[in-house]
Amino acid sequence: ARTLCSSAKASAATGAHARPFASTASLKKTLVHAEHVEDGGKMVDFAGYSMPVQYTKTGGHHTLSIIESTKWTRESASLFDVSHMCSIRWTGKDAFDFVERVTTADVKGLGVMKGTLSVIPNERGGIIDDTMVTKCHSKEHGEHVYQVVNAGCAPKDLKHFDEELGRFGGDVKMEVMWDNRGLYALQGPKAVEVVQRLSSTDLSKLSFGESLWLTLEGAECLVSRCGYTGEDGVEIFVPGEAAVKVWQRLKGEPEVRLAALGARDALRLEAGLCLYGHDLDEDITPSEAGLTWVVGKSRRDIAAKNPFVGAERILSQINDKTLVKKLRAGLLPSAGPPAREGAAIETTDGQRVGTVTSGTMSPVLRKNIAMGYIEKPFNKKDTRLQVVVRGRAFPATVSKMPFVPTKYYKA
Repeated sequence: ARTLCSSAKASAATGAHARPFASTASLKKTLVHAEHVEDGGKMVDFAGYSMPVQYTKTGGHHTLSIIESTKWTRESASLFDVSHMCSIRWTGKDAFDFVERVTTADVKGLGVMKGTLSVIPNERGGIIDDTMVTKCHSKEHGEHVYQVVNAGCAPKDLKHFDEELGRFGGDVKMEVMWDNRGLYALQGPKAVEVVQRLSSTDLSKLSFGESLWLTLEGAECLVSRCGYTGEDGVEIFVPGEAAVKVWQRLKGEPEVRLAALGARDALRLEAGLCLYGHDLDEDITPSEAGLTWVVGKSRRDIAAKNPFVGAERILSQINDKTLVKKLRAGLLPSAGPPAREGAAIETTDGQRVGTVTSGTMSPVLRKNIAMGYIEKPFNKKDTRLQVVVRGRAFPATVSKMPFVPTKYYKA
């Protein structure tokens, strides 16, 4: 996820489920794992997959520091392997109704080949996962739903979907497409230019959030204009037999450098985007996360025939903002080391009013940035607070997000 594409959603070695490892034997591998190793990928355990956190081969074409890689993405085009994320195809005459049951998306209201960020809510209105939902059309499957969920959440997501399918009982088929295909994110201002060179289809008419089918290296690929960096770009679903060829072709283009989990985390935080397991979890609601926009306007009727799971609490918070006691907000610490996840957010006289959920030194801004949940009314822009890092309090100011302006393309 996204994102918008919350597909988004791999993060850094400092993020959830990521750690260095001595043996790769027990880890899953994407179809281009050997390519990462060949190009000097520093591999870590991320959500049970062997994934690169950066590329460090001495003298290697793709060798960049995390700061350099972040800047390259903002100025040119970076290629990320996000194949560890899980893709799902929903078919059957009741597929739209079912996806509307388990997400907050207005699937029926989406145009064909258009997608949206959404969330998978639990009965309490908390967030099981964030997800990208697209209404697709193909020759083989007709109209259907294509969905992407986070790698670390996929097992619990799929279990939840199975349970809900048992209760739903309609004509719905869930097809999981995970380790048998490539999923790549090409991000940055020159990303679409690179893909355009490989295709005769005019991509200037494709807006952010829209998808189309393109033939790349002889394979029919689903290309979605979306991403998790705040930049223009695409995510490309590649059939397994062409996964390595498409990867090699894209990484060989002159504007492209490989990028990995480290840069991805800095990019998404600069863009003010959430990372599941840090900024979102099963106790946080869309209203608290500043994500009420993912609840489609047509989904906000409490008496709807097909309410989504958790609708009662989510809709009550949308309709009565006094029920929301804390909100996700940006922070700009003015001194000290970066405020990392778990750091206390306090008033200037030491009263705790929140917690940092993500923080880093912004490679583009060259200053510390963070986001976290802050009690009302201390979440208001320009409120002066402090963050506690290693036992010391440092001044911080509440900021709007994104920290770095986003560049989503509209045709």
